[in-house]
Amino acid sequence: MCSGRIDLEFILRAFFNGQDGVFIVGCRLNECNYVTHGNYHALNVALLGKRILEYIGLNPERLNIQFMSAGDGILFAEHMNAFDSKVKELGPLGLGEGIDREELKYKIKDIERLIPYIKIAKREKLGGRLTKNEDYEGLFTKDEVEELFRDVPSYYIDPEKCQACMMCFRRCPAGAIVGGKNRIHVIDQDKCIKCGTCLEVCPPRFSAVTKLAGEPVPPPIPEEKRVIARKGKKE
Repeated sequence: MCSGRIDLEFILRAFFNGQDGVFIVGCRLNECNYVTHGNYHALNVALLGKRILEYIGLNPERLNIQFMSAGDGILFAEHMNAFDSKVKELGPLGLGEGIDREELKYKIKDIERLIPYIKIAKREKLGGRLTKNEDYEGLFTKDEVEELFRDVPSYYIDPEKCQACMMCFRRCPAGAIVGGKNRIHVIDQDKCIKCGTCLEVCPPRFSAVTKLAGEPVPPPIPEEKRVIARKGKKE
């Protein structure tokens, strides 16, 4: 598999399933056979992944990425042995950091739900190309990642403006919008992945969706008040 296919979801899923470490190997930088140079994307994802591990309390050294050619068997073995020794030194996932396994799974699942938001918020850096090794450490900072999760937006559908046009209902990739024909739509905040699709597709003439940051989401209106009474056509 091309390292360009590496996704934050793959990394987090591995740790959620109890893996003590994740080792990513890609082709040498600037030697990609494709114009996409996906190995730069893999590098950026891994660097962000390290900061996210640090954010949830895990040692970032549990995630490693190296670049080499298919003929570098000895080099591959050296890196694998070194990583294996490091993971053994760190101990079982969570135990070495003093984090309860169930608590850790909850934290990882919570971050995993926000992957679409993370990709949108950091798309410029994730799509960039680092040319110097010394730039790796500073691509994503601890403060930057803390701010990223502190300022997670929420989306709210104003019941006074919603016309039940079904646009957001149909387009929501997470199925987080509750509603139907002639029924005011409501966003299930527990299912919402913060992608902003609802805001993008809501017709400007309605502008029913609002992006909220740093403030609580108003409670949803009761079920019995969600029906929109349409005026009948004149004869």
